[in-house]
Amino acid sequence: MTIEIAEPFAAAVDSDRWPDVARVPRGWLSPTIADRLFRRAAARLPVRVVYPDGTVVGAADPTLPTMVVHRPGAMVRRVGRYGLIGFGESYMAGDWTSSDLAGVLSEFAKRLAELIPPALQRFRPLAAVRHPRSQHNSRAQARRNIAEHYDLSNDLFAEFLDETMTYSSALFDTMPASPADLLDAQRRKINRLLDTARVGPRSRVLEIGTGWGELSLRAAARGAHVHSITLSAEQQRLARHRVAAAGLSDRVDIELCDYRDVYGRYDAVLSVEMIEAVGYRFWPTYFQTLDRLVMPGGRVAIQAITMPHARMLATRNTYTWIQKYIFPGGMLPSTEAILGITERHTRLRTVDMFSLRRHYAETLRLWRERFVERRDAVAALGFDDVFQRMWDLYLAYSEAGFSSGYLDVYQWTFAPTGSGR
Repeated sequence: MTIEIAEPFAAAVDSDRWPDVARVPRGWLSPTIADRLFRRAAARLPVRVVYPDGTVVGAADPTLPTMVVHRPGAMVRRVGRYGLIGFGESYMAGDWTSSDLAGVLSEFAKRLAELIPPALQRFRPLAAVRHPRSQHNSRAQARRNIAEHYDLSNDLFAEFLDETMTYSSALFDTMPASPADLLDAQRRKINRLLDTARVGPRSRVLEIGTGWGELSLRAAARGAHVHSITLSAEQQRLARHRVAAAGLSDRVDIELCDYRDVYGRYDAVLSVEMIEAVGYRFWPTYFQTLDRLVMPGGRVAIQAITMPHARMLATRNTYTWIQKYIFPGGMLPSTEAILGITERHTRLRTVDMFSLRRHYAETLRLWRERFVERRDAVAALGFDDVFQRMWDLYLAYSEAGFSSGYLDVYQWTFAPTGSGR
């Protein structure tokens, strides 16, 4: 895949932002206890854990997902100090590897709630790392949180996304899919969302979370007038460039703006995988804003990644590896949370729900394969080995979440009460 990105649209690479995992911390749990707990958990899963001395814990079948531990002492010290954050950091540091990373993580994800013995569950609040107050999604901090991920480099994202530069679940017609299928699958996903939101000629459309502009382009091609907002300066620049190149600048306005600061009324309000960045405390504000901005008779259509409600409640105050390294300030809702908030705080009622869970696992598989294939090109952009292992883990972890059923993703359409179907 080739995509042209003008020089001004590539963010400067700042190596000081990359994580430093060279130092091995002292564990909250003793290394012996941490090692025992990890081996106990691994032994209950259909995976193999191979140690430097040849010891194998878990399944005997060598065809099952295998985790190769290179530095067991460092790994268990990280896990003993920071739990699942330490587990991720141990991969970033090269303490362990796997030729089937998504397979290993998928098996762990299926039994996540069972990996800590019941006798130790009560101590979880003491060991869990709390959210830094600095990541609270005030208007200023929300922009910084978004920049940490989306302003890394447009060139980085272009290395593994298709030419639409769409960074959300695709919708395939057949699976397994090939890389050549991704472009049509992304457009199919966008078209379905535009259809459920009834976007057509002369529709006034608000998009919350521009991405790199593909949804705006496709809505404008239908004859709609689009106001799209983002907090990412890099995405705004490239999206504006793409809109101008398509000759649609008279129909699309892309603004650097917080969703809480938008005013007006729209026939359709669209937001693709943006709620995940809002933060738990601001979910009511987010849905109240969608409600305020949609016209009577209009539609709100979102695409939202969800997690099980019980896990959401158990982890909403816990700082995770994903929050620390990938999406600061983010939090996945549950379907129960979305339904409860919309019913209690808004006029919005569900008129359509469609799961893309299997499609997201496939999308992530294709992205990750491309990311790994382009390792040298990514390195040439200034992203070092630790960063690349971090992103390899992020993409594999996400794929595992969807393939295991731990995560889901919905295209979800709402209508204001009294608007009819």
